[in-house]
Amino acid sequence: MILALAHTGTSVVNDWFSNVWLVIIIKAVAVLGFFLVAPLMVGYLEHKVLAHMQSRVGPMEAGGFHGWAQLVADGVKFIQKEDIIPAAADRSVFSLAPAVSMIPYIVVMVVIPFSPTVFALNLDVGIFFVMAMGSVSVIGVLMAGWSSANKFSLIGALRAAAQLIAYELPLVLAAAAVVMQAGTLSLIGITESQQGLWNIVRPWQLIGFFIFLIASLAELTRPPFDMPVADSEIIFGAYTEYTGLKFAFFLLAEYGGIVALSAVMAVLYLGGYKGLPFIPLPAPIWMAGKIGALSFLVIWLRATYPRLREDQLQRFSWLVLIPLSLLQIMVVAIVKVATK
Repeated sequence: MILALAHTGTSVVNDWFSNVWLVIIIKAVAVLGFFLVAPLMVGYLEHKVLAHMQSRVGPMEAGGFHGWAQLVADGVKFIQKEDIIPAAADRSVFSLAPAVSMIPYIVVMVVIPFSPTVFALNLDVGIFFVMAMGSVSVIGVLMAGWSSANKFSLIGALRAAAQLIAYELPLVLAAAAVVMQAGTLSLIGITESQQGLWNIVRPWQLIGFFIFLIASLAELTRPPFDMPVADSEIIFGAYTEYTGLKFAFFLLAEYGGIVALSAVMAVLYLGGYKGLPFIPLPAPIWMAGKIGALSFLVIWLRATYPRLREDQLQRFSWLVLIPLSLLQIMVVAIVKVATK
């Protein structure tokens, strides 16, 4: 039944409209609208959550209530800032890098289902598509560091590349264990396979959740894995020479990455749009709530743990997470065969 649903599920937009181009435009606008709104909400959440956790309330005047318009003010500030490109920089690569870092996370949102009928695209190889797109962002970081003609930027870019390559493996292996459990690569199929029992409740998948969460933090270079942008060591990593809107796009890519990977984690481990039977809420509300809860967890971890050293980070991935994820795949395979 799961495989059948994964192949036959159709979007509500396709049911409402028959014109192919109109359907594409509506879906594109919906995905872009969500991507532009959700990361801003996460950015505001980070400002205020960190402020309260660290007893520093931060800006409270913009917009009145709790400084809700501060993020809007920051956006206006970025627009007004001068766009400076270093004289020795490769201008075309330098300007293209922010888009290359940001667009993969927009594309990931295309395949995220918010209900059995609310999605832009249902791919039979959805999780494979997500993993492939997520790995493209490292190219944007490398482009930014190399094109800046700044040794500090290049060091930051190389650190980021080494980190993302190291943590891409446990990320993919943890997702592979869920795919084995569900018997499908479709994100809707994976969600439907958790009917009545979310993967995070299964002991052999709980460890995969923590592996995926840690690898996601490293992929996003979020604390405590923010060595590539460690301001006390290498200024601001690959983004040192960026100003104005270009710098804002890198920040948007970071918050967009939090939303995208939180959505993927929600699908893989928290039942996606599946809710609890005793709380009758619409499926999109459940999905949005899970994305918000996981984004809050990412912010909470930033306020809790100190930054690791580069050698500790690499050792943790290659000697702990990767062997653990391989062991988890073995356990899932045994459980899958034993429960047939």
